[in-house]
Amino acid sequence: MKYKLVLVMMMMVSLVFAQGKQQAYIKKYKDVAIREMKLYGIPASITLAQGILESGSGESYLATKANNHFGIKCHTDWDGKRVYHDDDKKNECFRSYKDPDESFKDHSLFLKNRSRYAFLFEESPTDYKAWAKGLKKAGYATNPKYPKLLIDLIERYELHKYDLNGYNANPHGEEKEIAVALINVSTNGVKYIEVGEGESLESISLKTQVKMKRLLKYNDLSWDAKVSEGQRLYTQPKRKKAARDFNYHKVEAGEDMHSISQKFGIRLEYLYKRNNMKVGEQPRVGTTLYLR
Repeated sequence: MKYKLVLVMMMMVSLVFAQGKQQAYIKKYKDVAIREMKLYGIPASITLAQGILESGSGESYLATKANNHFGIKCHTDWDGKRVYHDDDKKNECFRSYKDPDESFKDHSLFLKNRSRYAFLFEESPTDYKAWAKGLKKAGYATNPKYPKLLIDLIERYELHKYDLNGYNANPHGEEKEIAVALINVSTNGVKYIEVGEGESLESISLKTQVKMKRLLKYNDLSWDAKVSEGQRLYTQPKRKKAARDFNYHKVEAGEDMHSISQKFGIRLEYLYKRNNMKVGEQPRVGTTLYLR
């Protein structure tokens, strides 16, 4: 009986000790995770939970030896420093970083730049359950319990509150008010937002709460598109034709079919159709285009 009691007490002490390490890890890296969420749209809660799990709260061999907090292997595209460690196979190659911050950044780029994870960025950045399940589906980890392990950590420490901070808001719903305040309405009655300094498609998706897939579709953009300050991005579908006061438009220097479709809130495919042009064809300066 005494032996069982001692064993239970030892287990409790071990659990408390482990939780203390996890809480310390969260405190140390939460701001980094929030920063990465703002830049790339990956939930801060997911980044933190993965970091805890993959690095043993920052105390694993890879974390201490190579500052590798996410267990990312070398793969063929890695030309940086590396370390070797037994994992699924003996002596596997893992990426080595100068500091943990670089590891967090590479984790974001690793997910963002690989096509097998692209579907994740169509999910809401506050839907940590969808992201946890999606990571397993995409093959990030082989453990069948991986989604549950992530979700348990997120809910135990309420890491989802940092996802709301990724909106530059607080957990009380102000992110919606902020997003609404930034919305403009075009002459065609379509809502849009202007790109601010240093913003990306990912940060705008977060700020406006419009999924990346829809944001790209609304603006006739591809996944690898870049945006610049002052550029107009629609947050809802453009229309088939321009407003009544805009029947024609004479093409000016520097304009192309896409910029004109954005200017007047017309879907690019319909702008081509109205002018009997092939997709990809560009008009000459001075050409008159039909907008209705």
